[in-house]
Amino acid sequence: MSKKYNFEQVEAKWQPVWEAMDLYAAGHDPDKPDRYILDFFPYPSGSGLSVGHARNYVPTCVSARFMRMQGYNVLHPMGWDAFGLPAENYAITHNIHPRESTRLFCDTYRRQMKLLECSYDWAREINSTHPDYYRWTQWFFLLLHERGLAYQALGEQWWCPGCQTILANEQVENGRCWRCDHEVTKKALQQWYFKITEYADRLLADLDTIDWPEPIKLMQRNWIGRSEGAEVVFRAAGGDEIAVFTTRPDTLFGVTFLALAPEHPLVAKLTTAGRQTAVSDYIAQSRRKSDIDRQATNQAKTGVFTGSSAIHPLTGQPVPVWVADYVLMGYGSGAVMGVPGHDERDFAFARQHGLEAIEVITPDGRPQGVEACFSDYGVLINSGDYSGMDSQTAVSRITADLAAQGKGRQHVSYKLRDWLISRQRYWGAPIPIVHCQSCGAVPVPADQLPVELPDIDDFAPSGNGRSPLARAADWVNTPCPRCGQPAQRETDTMDGFACSSWYFLRFASPRYEDGPFDPAAVARWLPVDTYVGGAEHAVMHLLYARFWTKVMFDAGLISFTEPFTQLRNQGMLLSNVDGRKMSKSRGNVVTPDEVAAQYGTDALRGCVLFLGPFDAEVTWEETAVRGVARFLDRFWRLVGEVAQEAFHAKAQRRKESKEFERRRHELVQRLTHDMAQFRFNTAVAALMEHLNYLLAAWEAGEGSAAQWQEMLNVYTRLLAPIAPFISEEVWQAVLGQPGSVHQQSWPSFEAAKAAAAQVTVVVQVNGKVRDRIVVDVGEEEGRVKQTAVSSPKVQQAINGQAIHNIIIIPQKLVNIVAG
Repeated sequence: MSKKYNFEQVEAKWQPVWEAMDLYAAGHDPDKPDRYILDFFPYPSGSGLSVGHARNYVPTCVSARFMRMQGYNVLHPMGWDAFGLPAENYAITHNIHPRESTRLFCDTYRRQMKLLECSYDWAREINSTHPDYYRWTQWFFLLLHERGLAYQALGEQWWCPGCQTILANEQVENGRCWRCDHEVTKKALQQWYFKITEYADRLLADLDTIDWPEPIKLMQRNWIGRSEGAEVVFRAAGGDEIAVFTTRPDTLFGVTFLALAPEHPLVAKLTTAGRQTAVSDYIAQSRRKSDIDRQATNQAKTGVFTGSSAIHPLTGQPVPVWVADYVLMGYGSGAVMGVPGHDERDFAFARQHGLEAIEVITPDGRPQGVEACFSDYGVLINSGDYSGMDSQTAVSRITADLAAQGKGRQHVSYKLRDWLISRQRYWGAPIPIVHCQSCGAVPVPADQLPVELPDIDDFAPSGNGRSPLARAADWVNTPCPRCGQPAQRETDTMDGFACSSWYFLRFASPRYEDGPFDPAAVARWLPVDTYVGGAEHAVMHLLYARFWTKVMFDAGLISFTEPFTQLRNQGMLLSNVDGRKMSKSRGNVVTPDEVAAQYGTDALRGCVLFLGPFDAEVTWEETAVRGVARFLDRFWRLVGEVAQEAFHAKAQRRKESKEFERRRHELVQRLTHDMAQFRFNTAVAALMEHLNYLLAAWEAGEGSAAQWQEMLNVYTRLLAPIAPFISEEVWQAVLGQPGSVHQQSWPSFEAAKAAAAQVTVVVQVNGKVRDRIVVDVGEEEGRVKQTAVSSPKVQQAINGQAIHNIIIIPQKLVNIVAG
């Protein structure tokens, strides 16, 4: 064998062999347990993959390989979430049909994933833009419609002038489109919605049943925003009722203003003649902000006075009515009561606009003054008959009294709003609805699906709020499925997140034609055991997929209510050029192609894993990939030397070593733990550390020939999920083992044999470290004390003083108390 590892030759040798073997096909051994490991459905773009994408795909590949070697049937598929705005915008800019650009993008992604040797079962590849896939996306639309969960309504929604389409609230970031970064506005259109709000409580409750990162769970809880409280009715001078939702009825006597959302229907009616210009200007300004921006805690609390007041339900006093954009129309009733003395947001608003703050709750019932707001529970003051009550008692009493007087009631409110799924764009799954003058909105019968996307040349958005599909007259005009009279198809397409809300089910049986999935296959593989991707989809894809899964469960289609048992989020890989996320527009992208060409796929894979913890943000460093390449070269040279000596008599003169054996068990124990916990960086580090030990042991003559043979056998199998090419070459060509290393079992270990024979114990004198001693594991305390006291460094520290006590923490610490 050559002294230097030739990665080009080895990779060219094994790739076609593995492909011919269908090495990564999902297992079907009935005697093995099943495991489903899935990456987030990727959206292929024209820029292709960067090494940053490998932070997602390489670790899941390593995990899939590890689980196969541990004796699992593993389903590890890949496909393309290829409908949507980016592909269409690219097509318009480059004068290419999105079908063609999407095909090219998918081809690039597939080639690069194969370059990374991601162990996907490519026979299960799916594409959301193919009619045999989106036929079933449309089928699910019909299911939601049939169950009363899909409806059409007129409303003002976010409009992106750049993308020429309506956006969901989750797709507006800092007042801009999440895709093209164009500033958004509001537009009134007839839109289709999915009634996700009906599942709000279940979406909250079931978060406690899944193994997901807590930050993701918290983001979903906050987005759903469930609050228990009371609805309180204030009455305006003209008789109109202003209902406000509050979680703190105990602060009701501290109300000094009401704040309405700019969209509140009473704003125009309550605005007096002299305030109309100011209110209109403020509303226009607010329309350019997203809901997230409006509620940001670090933003100034803006507002404008309407000129009107409302009557307090308990005091009968007038309360000024303001318009403030920190109030959202979709949360509660779109009106809040301002209590500056006991709410941070209201306190900031009052200070900004010179409004009064009244103290009505203190920790002990004694006035404190309102220098700052007191937002905790306490004892009521300045609250009429409720003064002296604790907050909890007052909440119940005030709520009950309001209800008895017809001025309020107990109420639960949510921030979550229904999912807007209409898009006025061409490149998406058509909504399977036909509009008939006689019958209204009629669902397309399931046996007429798919409603195929027509192949039109002019797919640029019109800018008038209608989809380009409206121009395809031959496609739009169709008989009504119910009465047969002339009718028109719905021309909006579905939000791309509809396609990704169920794709994980399709992978179980991607060629099944009698339904969206084969029930038997789904019962076997689902729910997904481990799902891996970025945290940016916490309140979009992940929430929507959970919603659809619960709908399917309710419809009797599946037996589980959560789609992803375990979720793991990879950390971002930043450019070492500017410390920012890799982006083609910034010119800071490093591609897997260029790294693999220079250092090999194994080195690239090892580097992506070794850079840092899986979920941490790390920076790409070429020095790291060079270091991994050197590690692989050193392993290659060591294996070569051991293999050459094996045929010589001197190999038989090597001495058997208990420490050599212990370290092997320790390595397997450590790798097994790290791989199972997604701690791939420490797994690579452990292999590097052990290689250093092996090189020193080889030079020192430590370990018998049989021990070395077993060690290399084990080490190669441990390395295989991380560096598949060099491991296969060593396994078959150097060690002469039969079959592929990737079809071998994961090495086993015995914890007792992995335990260290000796430990280092810290010795203190009067709490200060004076020495460290090495003792046998399980050594008697008397011997440990004797060894510690007899240490010259310890004797020097004691300096003849009497020893009063010796405190021992077994195998860790000896503290000698002297004086």
